Amino acid sequence: MTSTAGLWLAVVLSGAYHGLNPGMGWPLAVSAALMEQRQSALWRALAALAGGHFVAMLGVLLPFALMTILVDYQREIRIGAALIVIAMGLYIAITRRHPRFLARVPPSRLALWSFLVALAHGAALMLVPIYLGLCRLDELDTGHRAASEIMGTNGLLVLAVAAVHTGAMMLGGGALAFAVYRWLGLQFLSRSWFNLEMVWALSLILVGVLGLWAAI
Repeated sequence: MTSTAGLWLAVVLSGAYHGLNPGMGWPLAVSAALMEQRQSALWRALAALAGGHFVAMLGVLLPFALMTILVDYQREIRIGAALIVIAMGLYIAITRRHPRFLARVPPSRLALWSFLVALAHGAALMLVPIYLGLCRLDELDTGHRAASEIMGTNGLLVLAVAAVHTGAMMLGGGALAFAVYRWLGLQFLSRSWFNLEMVWALSLILVGVLGLWAAI
């Protein structure tokens, strides 16, 4: 069984990975700062990206926290969630298409853009197998299986997972955005830009496989 510490480490590492991935929006924060010629614009843009990402995490994870059937069917749900994550990774690896509707959301609406990207690219979905592992419902005794307690405990856990993940994301992406804005410059983007689509797809598949292994 995967340890709790290992699962929390996965929450942090996935957040840092999301932050470093340019597809999650940190270049837009650099662009905002350069256009306004103010460093404060960088932090405002990063805050908007973090807000959208955080809400996307809650939007995907909260329904699981409110499902009392997690108690009786937690193993089946964890397996199903892992298979969905694997399917999402395979879809991205095979099609390599970006959802067209994202191009219609202007960068000025960074929070909305970040929210939609996190959903469309499976960033929020990636946390589901990790979160379900942290719930540890199979270890609860009968006295702690009241629906109200399950919902309350899991609801707080969702907030913690989403907050820690988003915080790690902003540390990773924010540090890189700040470095590009202050020292590395736009030349860094033109020289160092590479397509992370396949890496992203493989990471989804890996998380799904690990979630499947932990559930079985």
